[in-house]
Amino acid sequence: MNVITPGTKITLLLLAMMTMMSNVAVVTILPRLSEIYADVDHIAFLSRMMITLPSLAIAILAPFLGNMVYKYGKRKSAIVGLFFFSITGTAGLYLDSIYALLISRFLLGIAIAILMIVSTSLIGDYFKGEERHKFMGLQSAFVSIGGIFFIVGGGMLSDINWRYPFAIYGIGFIILIFAMKYIVEHNYQSNVVDDEEINHRLYPIYIMAFLLMAIFYILPTQFPYLMINVFHATGEKTGLIIASAFVFNAIGALSFVKLKRHFGFSTIYMIGMGIIAIGFIGISQVRELQWFFLTAPIIGLGGGILMTNITAWLLHYAHFTKRVKATAYLTSSLFLGQFFSPILTYPIVQYFGIEDFFNVMGLGLLTVLFVSLTVKSFTKLGKRENI
Repeated sequence: MNVITPGTKITLLLLAMMTMMSNVAVVTILPRLSEIYADVDHIAFLSRMMITLPSLAIAILAPFLGNMVYKYGKRKSAIVGLFFFSITGTAGLYLDSIYALLISRFLLGIAIAILMIVSTSLIGDYFKGEERHKFMGLQSAFVSIGGIFFIVGGGMLSDINWRYPFAIYGIGFIILIFAMKYIVEHNYQSNVVDDEEINHRLYPIYIMAFLLMAIFYILPTQFPYLMINVFHATGEKTGLIIASAFVFNAIGALSFVKLKRHFGFSTIYMIGMGIIAIGFIGISQVRELQWFFLTAPIIGLGGGILMTNITAWLLHYAHFTKRVKATAYLTSSLFLGQFFSPILTYPIVQYFGIEDFFNVMGLGLLTVLFVSLTVKSFTKLGKRENI
């Protein structure tokens, strides 16, 4: 059995930090793009696509990229992915056309997809059981740290010049050095389950991954508009408030191991969604900017629990021979949710307004959860009576 070195663990944590949080580096410039490109039709919608177009690329191409990773190996794929992540991510430093910027974001999504497939499948290879759950909690915490770095850094840089946040993507060149030295492909052929169990158990996980990200991504796609346009917050203050959510995202991720000892995956999913719903309602009640430091972290807490839970859920049932493929489809589902988040919520924002939108979403989510719990309880009761 091969020993997993600290350098390998750190590399996996850095990869996770980049892949999940890199999109949010530019969230604080989105409202400003409406002014910079005011002569472009539908710029309010196009500006939101800056962080969701990478998600579209991932959603469409992840299954195909999964085959590529399987064919050429995880180490080589990580090196190629990191190189193109850095090149396409920093493109906003010099591109002028909004459409050229959008194309570069789409290409960035391809690099992110490769890196996420490699990162998640390697965790499945290296760890098992509770050891895997612990590392995934730590990984999700690093994702949150990445969120703080990208959002706060992006917010501060956006106040100087709207292009400067794109420079943050240059960190990919540094992590490339780690990947070349520390990524080693192992195959831990354990926790084998029957192929018959895999197929039907993974599909609901993909659906719930889509719903999770469609709801959680309201935070970076809609929240900045509320703070900047309604509460007139600076880019730095907006970044700090969203970063506070990711601090609690880390706490939620680290709490997953304890929750898993007492609850199943589906119950933890409902707990996380319930917390996010409460956070949405809290945001809708804020009348002074500083109170967002109290309400935004509630959403972060729920998101941290959910992201760790959904990945652990998949790896628990994915056969080791199909781990790359299963991870690719999970990646596709998550980022499809990211892409559709502003598309699905934009009409609701237009109808209710950005302030009431969060209240509507919170109450609607709680209603769905209540109905789901009621149906689940009656289903269990019916099964008991038929015994």
